[in-house]
Amino acid sequence: MANVKIDNVIKRYGAVQVMHGVNVDIEHGEFVVLVGPSGCGKSTLLRMLAGLEEISDGTISIGDKVVNDVSPKDRDIAMVFQSYALYPHKTVGENMGFPLKMAKRPKAEIDEKVGRAAKILDLAHLLDRFPKQLSGGQRQRVAMGRAIVRDPQVFLFDEPLSNLDAKLRVTMRVEIKELHQRLKTTIVYVTHDQIEAMTMADKIVVMRDGRVEQVGAPLHLYDYPSNVFVAGFIGSPSMNFLRGRIVSEGGAKQFASESGLRLPLPDTPAEVGAEVIYGIRPEHIGVGDAGIPVDVVVVEPTGSETQIFAKAGGDVIDAIVKDRISAAPGSQIHFVIDPANVHLFDAQTEQRI
Repeated sequence: MANVKIDNVIKRYGAVQVMHGVNVDIEHGEFVVLVGPSGCGKSTLLRMLAGLEEISDGTISIGDKVVNDVSPKDRDIAMVFQSYALYPHKTVGENMGFPLKMAKRPKAEIDEKVGRAAKILDLAHLLDRFPKQLSGGQRQRVAMGRAIVRDPQVFLFDEPLSNLDAKLRVTMRVEIKELHQRLKTTIVYVTHDQIEAMTMADKIVVMRDGRVEQVGAPLHLYDYPSNVFVAGFIGSPSMNFLRGRIVSEGGAKQFASESGLRLPLPDTPAEVGAEVIYGIRPEHIGVGDAGIPVDVVVVEPTGSETQIFAKAGGDVIDAIVKDRISAAPGSQIHFVIDPANVHLFDAQTEQRI
């Protein structure tokens, strides 16, 4: 195991700067997920950590050793790519043992390490097959096995589940998390899927435009997003956002949207008249006999829950309820909002108030 320190890392391509002073500390044995939309810099950062991209400025340390000028093969890392990158003419066992063969390790050692990795990944019965005879999930496990046999200080995963179907992605998420619990090795994992990030990570690094927006445990980011971007990115479906201002009603503060909708507020230091962005997650909206009257636009039943898209004046609000309700498009129902679940952000800076 090893700690990883990314200290004020900058990346430029000619005159264009794409990484802007990134700082991330990763502890021994931690599972850290870099997450963000396409183009945010997460894969570039991972490739710099692997030594596949040069660092323009700043330092990256693995196990307290600065590795800026260390070649990829000497960094004691192993990388699993989005594409499985398996040799089609080699068997599963030969693919898994190839890094050790290239390192000129004894055959007995190769066989022992391949056998151990195959047992961990439930591949022992497939060692004599070729990649074309495997399913997508099995191929991804072979790629992981090839990394495991090297016994690296750090595992790097670059969107390894993107090519799998939805059901298999869930299975592989569990397998990778279980693998981490067994090996207790430091893992840095890149994905654009915030569900993968939430379910797998010990710590999430949310990135946008080559900058780190927030770092923290999954539930901390969910409960206390530092800005509108993080609040909208973490959580599925995305948080509802309404623009408006703080008003006073009978001596109590309320939120008034731009279309005139009045909504309850938690205790807040924001002053009356302040322009704010009001955030509420769909799963924190209930349906009751009293509350905010809304006109139902679309109802999407999924079995365990029902998603409701509704309009209140000019505002569209998305709600997720556990009950099976009979609301139909065009009907009117009432949304119930607990002020304790409301998030407020400054309208100009979009930072959490």
